[in-house]
Amino acid sequence: MGCYDCCMRCLGGVPYCSLVATLLCFSGIALFCGCGHQALTETERLIENYFARNLQDYITLAYIIQYFQYVIYGLASFFFLYCIVLLAEGFYTTSAAKQTFGEFRSTMCGRCLSSSFIVLTYVLAVLWLLVFAFSALPVYFFYNMDATCHTIDVLTETPASINQLCVDARQYGLLPWNAVPGKACGMTLSTVCKTREYRTTYDLYIAAFAGAGITLLALVHCSLHLAVNQLYLRRLGHMDKERRGYELYGTVRRNSGRSLCSPYPANTSDVS
Repeated sequence: MGCYDCCMRCLGGVPYCSLVATLLCFSGIALFCGCGHQALTETERLIENYFARNLQDYITLAYIIQYFQYVIYGLASFFFLYCIVLLAEGFYTTSAAKQTFGEFRSTMCGRCLSSSFIVLTYVLAVLWLLVFAFSALPVYFFYNMDATCHTIDVLTETPASINQLCVDARQYGLLPWNAVPGKACGMTLSTVCKTREYRTTYDLYIAAFAGAGITLLALVHCSLHLAVNQLYLRRLGHMDKERRGYELYGTVRRNSGRSLCSPYPANTSDVS
């Protein structure tokens, strides 16, 4: 066997669908966790500088942000390991691996393990759908804030109308109702929107939202690919049993020297 044939044989055993899903999951989780962690840090700084003067007003928010950052650490570690296991499962169940490494073999333990991965990946996809929806909330908040700032920039010639345009962090549950000032109005709000902290935080939340969407796409792709592979392996197992049965029937018939009744239907058009 030449070098070219050997390379093509190795490339033929790569589960490309699982590989693409794994890369998508890695990139999505990295984007979500990295940008989400930094965005939470910038949010705490933004609230501290422009929406609350007293530490007691945002101490609860600071604890919640710290808690979510620890959750992000756990998510990054879990999905890093889970993506590696999913890629290994893709190598195990791919039909290309069967053609490369020999005859098909399937055990009850292997089928149960593959089914467990399918169910677990589907559950993770459903749970991550909630994370995806939750990650849209800060994007919605900053979008409304950006729209208000744009309106203020348009109405700069009428100061009385500008002072009535405000963004109240207390309405979004970020601060308690007794927080002072708790909101930014008029030119103060316009100044906040032009700061580096605001633009950086807004962009980071958008990137984290996109990362959550990529991860959701990867999980859905993984669950569908594993389910298709499982069905294909069951089909291969059924065809393998039928082939072995016909080979056994032919062997017995040749050895006996007389006709035997086949235990299988006469129509063999669907047997390959």
